[in-house]
Amino acid sequence: MAADEILCPQVFHRGCPFCEDTAGSSRFQQIGGERMRPSIYFNVHLVSDSTGETLNAVMRAAAAQFENVTPLEHNYYLVRSDRQLERVMRDIEAAPGVVWFTVSDEALRLKLEQFCRARHIPTLAVLDPSIHMLSRHLGVTASDRVAGQHALNAEYFERIEAINFALAHDDGQNLQGLADADVILLGVSRTSKTPTCVYLANRGVKAGNIPLVPGMAMPSVLDSIDPVTGPMIIGLKIGVERLVQIRSQRLMALNENSVTDYTDEEAVRAEVTEASRLFQRRKWPIIDVSRRSVEETAAAILNKLNQRHSQ
Repeated sequence: MAADEILCPQVFHRGCPFCEDTAGSSRFQQIGGERMRPSIYFNVHLVSDSTGETLNAVMRAAAAQFENVTPLEHNYYLVRSDRQLERVMRDIEAAPGVVWFTVSDEALRLKLEQFCRARHIPTLAVLDPSIHMLSRHLGVTASDRVAGQHALNAEYFERIEAINFALAHDDGQNLQGLADADVILLGVSRTSKTPTCVYLANRGVKAGNIPLVPGMAMPSVLDSIDPVTGPMIIGLKIGVERLVQIRSQRLMALNENSVTDYTDEEAVRAEVTEASRLFQRRKWPIIDVSRRSVEETAAAILNKLNQRHSQ
């Protein structure tokens, strides 16, 4: 491997020095010729009879608890037949590691578990502990319905409507329609307004956003929103140094090298200060996104919405 090569892509392919290893290996990652701390690479096979979203989320949350560990993901979605499972098992045998699965069909589950047990490959039925606990608590047997969480019910269509709303009311578009939102996000450029709105939409929340641009007046539509019954207006704030860093990276990605107020520290400081003063004057809730992921920001917004609804 060349000295400046970084990590193997998280898919299995023969000939790869990582994937061709067996249960796991420890290697030194080298970046720019500098020898770094060793990382552990291991194969994890995620077998699902549905979309695999649950498996991916749980596996990545678990792997994140370990430093210098990189799972090499092998994803198998919509596995619902013996023929599909046979292909999966061939891949597992070619690249042993651990197997996590969400498969409802008892015959397929048994076949996969017996195959792995015979080869001393660890398996985990990810949803079983949760299902068994609920079954004991409710006194009801689970239905083993495949992809039950993806039913085309009213909740599903509400999410689709919320996604369409977020796209139609992004970046200050269709301001008059914001009266129908659940939440309106305000913030200076590069405070993750758009991805946060899209993430909230996937949770069924209608979210729109308005950028705060230096020298431009705040849209008058916000003055007509009832603070009790209307959409919740939330200000997103960010640290100056962090914002300059994000904006500089953005310009680099666009091959833009000119120096402007967009990345000038003093100009950015004035922009951030004015936004914070606006939020405080209007007594709008504020969330600091400086070190938050989009998911964490959305979770904080959902908490505020829940608190409002419980009052």
